[in-house]
Amino acid sequence: MGAPPRSSGNDAAAAARSQSKPPSDDQLPSIERETDVLTKQLGDLGSSRREDRRLAGQTGILTSEEHKLGDLNVVAAYKAHFRESPFEFLQQFVAYGQGTGWRGYSNYIGAPILYKGCSEESIRAVLNSEQVQERIRKLASSRVDHLLPEQPPLSPTGPNKTQKNLAIFKERKKRQIEQQLRDEALAILQVSVARIDSLSFLKFFAASVNNVLARMYHQGIHISVSQVLELRRVAAFAAERKQSILFLPCHKSHIDYLTVSWLMFRLGIALPHIIAGENLDLPVLGDVLRKGGAFFIRRTFSGDQLYPAVIKEYVETLLASGKNLECFIEGTRSRTGKLLPPKLGILKYVVEGLLNGRTDDVWICPVSLQYDSVIESETYVSELLGKPKEAESLLGLLSGSSSLLQLKMGRIDIRFDTPWSLQGFIKEQKDRRAAPGFKDEKVELDPVNNERHRVLLLKALGYRVLADINKVSVVMPAALIGTVVLTLRGRGVSRSELIRRVDWLRMAIINKGFTVADFGAMKTGEVVDRALSTVMKGLIAEEKDVMEPTFVPVKRFELSFYRNQVIHIFVSESLAAAALYTKVKQGGTAPMQRMTRKDLLSECLFISSVLRSEFVFGVDTLEVNVDRTIDGMVADGILEKHADIKPEEGGSIELSAKERENGRENYDSFLFLIWPFIEGYWLAAVSLLSLIPQGAEAQGYPTQKLPWFAAKDFEKHTQLLGKTLYAQGELSYLESINAATLSQAFTRMEEMGMILRKKSSHQKPVPIMALHPSFWPSQTAKLTDYIDRLSQFRREGKDRREQNVGVKVRKYTAMYIPAAVEVSNIKQRQAQL
Repeated sequence: MGAPPRSSGNDAAAAARSQSKPPSDDQLPSIERETDVLTKQLGDLGSSRREDRRLAGQTGILTSEEHKLGDLNVVAAYKAHFRESPFEFLQQFVAYGQGTGWRGYSNYIGAPILYKGCSEESIRAVLNSEQVQERIRKLASSRVDHLLPEQPPLSPTGPNKTQKNLAIFKERKKRQIEQQLRDEALAILQVSVARIDSLSFLKFFAASVNNVLARMYHQGIHISVSQVLELRRVAAFAAERKQSILFLPCHKSHIDYLTVSWLMFRLGIALPHIIAGENLDLPVLGDVLRKGGAFFIRRTFSGDQLYPAVIKEYVETLLASGKNLECFIEGTRSRTGKLLPPKLGILKYVVEGLLNGRTDDVWICPVSLQYDSVIESETYVSELLGKPKEAESLLGLLSGSSSLLQLKMGRIDIRFDTPWSLQGFIKEQKDRRAAPGFKDEKVELDPVNNERHRVLLLKALGYRVLADINKVSVVMPAALIGTVVLTLRGRGVSRSELIRRVDWLRMAIINKGFTVADFGAMKTGEVVDRALSTVMKGLIAEEKDVMEPTFVPVKRFELSFYRNQVIHIFVSESLAAAALYTKVKQGGTAPMQRMTRKDLLSECLFISSVLRSEFVFGVDTLEVNVDRTIDGMVADGILEKHADIKPEEGGSIELSAKERENGRENYDSFLFLIWPFIEGYWLAAVSLLSLIPQGAEAQGYPTQKLPWFAAKDFEKHTQLLGKTLYAQGELSYLESINAATLSQAFTRMEEMGMILRKKSSHQKPVPIMALHPSFWPSQTAKLTDYIDRLSQFRREGKDRREQNVGVKVRKYTAMYIPAAVEVSNIKQRQAQL
């Protein structure tokens, strides 16, 4: 669809976008030579048998008919179980130990790693850097001045003995504090720095990860060989220039760390240094991950002036030496199945390193990791339903390891966007924002000297990476099935209908230019049956004693994880369908359900604005995106346009006769994708009624006190309200109460000025929130208008026909009156804002 009006600029700006593309083909190594090298690299799929070594030509490295690069399961011939092939199983580990073929990892592409003293060299470089030393000197001076404030001016005759002794003492104390800070910086580095020093350990590590992944994901680890070829070519280009590749994967599971590192080893590319949260720095495991490339950082740097300087310098030191990095763009694992908004902390350090001249360029490589099933799925559900996240522990991670190895969790698909230039991206953004047609905020972008401009640049970079991840992502069979099951009316679906709808969804995705996992020689029915009996077992049940095999979703919340892996493809269609639904739900004859283009644009603008933080939108204006979407839905036979009906308002749009005859199945599918998010945002808005202070209804806009409430407690209350409304039929989707959606909804409401958030002034500050006074009282203020407007987009059910906030909902919001943890003066707060 598109966020509220946003422009991509004129043709000059569009032309500038080419600057962030990969290097031109004539700058890269010969594609013929690299194809030959890669074919040899991937030709040995891990088996000692000669016939297996020839498997590459049969599984997609080179498709014999067209001589084009295809897809490949890189563990197709790997023997993952000792009992099945004991001799070959052991031979595989021996081959790793001996460094046979690619396992030797002797000709990897990239800056040197894996030599004795590699990590200590980085520690010394960071510790002795001018940036860290300057920060130490300033902190030491500040602390000395705090301990020993400046004395009165010296007398004309000069300092007396006491003053001389004090000056000497201050200088000695300063040097003492500087040494303490150097020791502290060294301690930070000793804990944080990656230890990719040992090739023998890395081969053992790679062999172990290979076995674990191949056993858990029995259908293999699939890559696009053409993407890998381009990745290796750009990697060679960057290595020649001592430039880094920054891998930016999405984050679905803790397995991501292992998967990307193992694949880099498998492909012969220098392992990246991986930014990881310190929660994974566990005894034993932390050391193993460090030796595999992880470096651990705190979740927050607040309150510590030395720590961020040390970490920033370490990142810039890695960039200066051309070493690869890896950072999860979302910052944390997505528990909902779709991408989270980008976290910009490490990106900020990378961009500043480039702007400060520590490197000539950095190559950005968005990475998509898709799993048929993730090992944390049950944990994700409990966390999203409000259970506190348990701290990681070695015992917790290992407790289910033996059973996990026995699971059949389907397949992993890994896709790489061709790396593009960060330097080119920055220039592109400068040109684009200076273009005459740019409508957001025309500025002469100066990210070096202007902090606000740097934030604009970082946000654009973050969302560009998310868009590229979505672009190369593969839709898995489980996602197809989960989406179909949750986007059909009725309790269940017959096997034949399920297969038919999976085929329809698969083609709809392909027609939109996205990728579906290759079914190979299997028919759709076989793929469906296999998924239902393995990765989706327990999520979808087969009804017994019926005339035709019929499947019913039994764990809708868990299935929403799979549905959300598809929504980015159809978000424009879903928002347009929801906008039209505000008219369709009113009923009546077909002509009565028509909507003018003007009204449709207005409804799309509103719902896109509400959900703008949930999805990655295109850079074109809302109007351009809506028109393009409607044209596509007309071409697909879902909608009809009538230019001659109300032409002064842009014509009219309605459901096509064909779509009505088909029971609105395609149109409704788009609605079912978006409704859970609309419900979640409606729930968050309704919950704000509880924050209206008592007496505000009668007093109108108050002028005295603004009560603040504990944010975490209020989010728990909102979930409790949602569970109650769901149980009583006022809420259609249990997944709408998930903590991630509600948290994002409150963040968006803060951006819209509906709520205020800050840290409390207590000794141990906690997040607190308040409803902006302009949104109370509830009967007349903007809050109720917002809720009523949002209600128009909600699914109409037999138990809920009210279009506004009903009596039952108001009763429950009035039952909970949170205790204020802090009170501030409204006029003072307005002055601060």
